[in-house]
Amino acid sequence: MSHRGTRVLRLDALARVEGEAALHLRVERGTVAETRLRIYEPPRFFEAFLTGRGHTEPPDITARICGICPVAYQMSACRAVEDACGVTVDGPLADLRRLLYCGEWIESHTLHIYLLHAPDFLGRADVVELARDQRAAVERGLRLKQAGNAVLEQLGGRPIHPVNVRIGGFYRTPSPQDLRPLAERLRQAREEALETVHWVAGFDFPDAVCDHDLFALRDPGRYAIDSGTPAVTTAHGQSPGLREFPLRHFEEHVREEQVPHSTALTATLDGRRYLTGPLARYAISGRWLHPVAAEAARDAGLGDPVTGAVCDNPFRSIVVRAVEVVHAVEEALRIIDGYERPSRPAVEVPPRRGTGSGATEAPRGLLYHRYALAEDGTLTAARIVPPTAQNQTAIEEDVRRVVQARLGRTGPAADDEELTHLCERAIRNHDPCISCAAHFLDVTVERP
Repeated sequence: MSHRGTRVLRLDALARVEGEAALHLRVERGTVAETRLRIYEPPRFFEAFLTGRGHTEPPDITARICGICPVAYQMSACRAVEDACGVTVDGPLADLRRLLYCGEWIESHTLHIYLLHAPDFLGRADVVELARDQRAAVERGLRLKQAGNAVLEQLGGRPIHPVNVRIGGFYRTPSPQDLRPLAERLRQAREEALETVHWVAGFDFPDAVCDHDLFALRDPGRYAIDSGTPAVTTAHGQSPGLREFPLRHFEEHVREEQVPHSTALTATLDGRRYLTGPLARYAISGRWLHPVAAEAARDAGLGDPVTGAVCDNPFRSIVVRAVEVVHAVEEALRIIDGYERPSRPAVEVPPRRGTGSGATEAPRGLLYHRYALAEDGTLTAARIVPPTAQNQTAIEEDVRRVVQARLGRTGPAADDEELTHLCERAIRNHDPCISCAAHFLDVTVERP
């Protein structure tokens, strides 16, 4: 509605995002004066649930935070506990963990690309409508997701909330023979992943540029997935080069605060707005993509990742996700081809007093855990910083910019329906997982 040049647009519920959120947009005399991504999904207090539990329990508890990316929570939890206990998991067990994570990237990215995001670019309300005239494409997406689910089921025991992950490794490890059918399925998925890159690269992308700081793990020599050191760069090079800091200093750089309109905490990195996720990973680690994925990126118009190409259009994040699916498939096949069953399914992780940090790259971005342990292994404190909460201010800024650009064009004024659709598209670029983001709330009650 408008009154004296003021126009307020409210999206009471966002479609095709995981979880519940809304958007409040206020325009005054042709200028976007306020943008608020309102996460109203109630917090679930997982950090409080963890306090007082044993040091072996976080992988099973945190897996329940998200049904789409439970492995990310399990792996970050394992790393934090193992760090506190002074234990390193390497060799074939570390390879199996990375293989499990590749499965999650495949299934999560594919779900977002085909079921949630592609309808935006193809003028369809949802994937059901999309399937009416692009049935083959949708079926390809479902097969790809099933391939990722098969990896989770083989290594995790089931595709949702895996039960085979434990501190120090797994309860059971597969034999090389167990993985052969999985390899065959992934070889078939490789071609469909490449077809997906070609498919999404042909979409019509609105002009948009993000200049947020980009934040992701960096693991020299390989594309960071399940390990690495926090690294920061920018989409346009306002800050020279790339800088890193030890993971144990994460909370000195990333500061969270509560804002009135959201049950999720928002974050800044050294006082600046920032973005984590595929665009950040591509900018920081693109040179270490598998050669097949790097070639797919070049063919898709993303530039040459080997020479440091950066994708700064958030609408093209769907292409980067598709390239990451190719990489995850190739990485999974590499691990399977060289796999030798470890002598034991897990290393011992005896409890000790200490504080440990763990971080991995969830499909939506960097996921950080920090746990403090008592001498007997009881958790005395827990901190979880999920990607969507970190991205909230960047998402709000992206929405503001795309709406401002639309309002500044000549021609008929955009109606509320058009602006609503534009806002939803800008938000879905980042595949927000609202359920993960709503992890804490300070409650203040005011009474007259």
